[in-house]
Amino acid sequence: MTLLDEGWVWWAVGIAVGVPLLLVVLTELVNNLTRSGNPAAGPLRLLRNWIVPVGALLALLIFAFQTDVDNPWPRVVATIFGFLVILLVLSAFNVALFANAKDGSWRERIPTIFVEIVRLLLVVVGLAFLFQWVWGADVGGLIATLGVTSIVIGLALQNAVGGVISGLLLLFEQPFKIGDWLDVGSVRGRVIEVNWRAVHIDTGSGIQIIPNSTLSGASFTNLSQPEGPKHVTTDVKFTTDDPPHEVIALLVEVADSLPMRVPDERATAEYAGAGAYSVTLPIASPAMEQYALSLYLAWLWYAARRRGLALDGDATDPIAEPGQLERALAVVGPTLHLGEQERELVLSTARLERYGTGEIVQPTGVLPSDIRFVVEGHARMAVEVAGGRIDFATVESGDYIGQTALTREKTLTTVVAADVLTVMVVPLETVDALVRQRPMLAAEIGASIELKRKLASQAIADAGIVRGTLGSR
Repeated sequence: MTLLDEGWVWWAVGIAVGVPLLLVVLTELVNNLTRSGNPAAGPLRLLRNWIVPVGALLALLIFAFQTDVDNPWPRVVATIFGFLVILLVLSAFNVALFANAKDGSWRERIPTIFVEIVRLLLVVVGLAFLFQWVWGADVGGLIATLGVTSIVIGLALQNAVGGVISGLLLLFEQPFKIGDWLDVGSVRGRVIEVNWRAVHIDTGSGIQIIPNSTLSGASFTNLSQPEGPKHVTTDVKFTTDDPPHEVIALLVEVADSLPMRVPDERATAEYAGAGAYSVTLPIASPAMEQYALSLYLAWLWYAARRRGLALDGDATDPIAEPGQLERALAVVGPTLHLGEQERELVLSTARLERYGTGEIVQPTGVLPSDIRFVVEGHARMAVEVAGGRIDFATVESGDYIGQTALTREKTLTTVVAADVLTVMVVPLETVDALVRQRPMLAAEIGASIELKRKLASQAIADAGIVRGTLGSR
């Protein structure tokens, strides 16, 4: 009988040759999957680094060395090998089910803690059967003991465990996510943390911590869902003497000029009778709600005074008091080169207006019917471009806005109040009369138009935007 007739020799040769070849193949697969970012590289790496070597050792002990099965070493190696196989199977299932889960699918919504708990339970059950198979251990009593112990612990900790279970169910359902805005009764704010026990909400004045058991047992509103414009409603009052359609037009005009309004979404206003109106503002995020309402009501106060409408039943305006127009004329008089006769003409036709910080004094693309002279405060001049505005000049006290009324051309710039702005509005007919009597005024207005046009063109060029030359202001 030759050596080759011995069965253990073939096992030894097979292991000595096959294991290195298998390791080379697995190494190439792992490297390729790692470079491509494939999650399957993890289970294959476990197979290459641990299972194949331990399996080879087990095969050597049992088949090549023909070690007695009652010897503890084969059992120890078999136990380790079985444990590694359990880990491999669980890892493969994890990759197959959750690694490539699509956004919004049930697999993607399952919290990691659920997966870990199930994995731990499967490992414990697998080890129990492994010890029973390899060592012949009686695991029935152990399982019964663990069951009774878990019941006792569950009864003792039912309140704490109830909160944890509520948190896990909340995490699984995912009715909100980090960054969403919630309205939970008296609590309103942004979610900044969600854990097993509680939800942390930033209310702006502190962090409100709401237990998951409380949240899961109550109703709440997710202000961030569904995605899209968030509609904020506010109620305002005017007098019954104010024409409803004029008031509605004013409410919508002011709302549409808000900077946080969602593009391509229009505000709406409804008349409820008895001077009461409801306005709905489309804004981008619940985070802007309070600021949007505050800014809207502030701008509406100025706009209502300019239209002579009585917001909250009050139409009085401090700048309409006697003597205010004369004081304003003292500021802008040198710009107009007024004589006594021209002074009386301006006083009889001009009026004062005020604008809140950020309000648009003059939009782009309109044909002005009057010229505004800055009395107090200052404004920013800007050109509208894709993605926003480019500021290029500041309008100071004594300067004018809307000079293109004199040349009968539409405006190509936007003027925005940089702070509370008071202007004197002079009708075009009055300006024409002044120009006829003071030709120098026409030359100065023309020079101002040309200067602002050059500044606007330069600002656009500095921003790297290709655009036709501005023909007018």
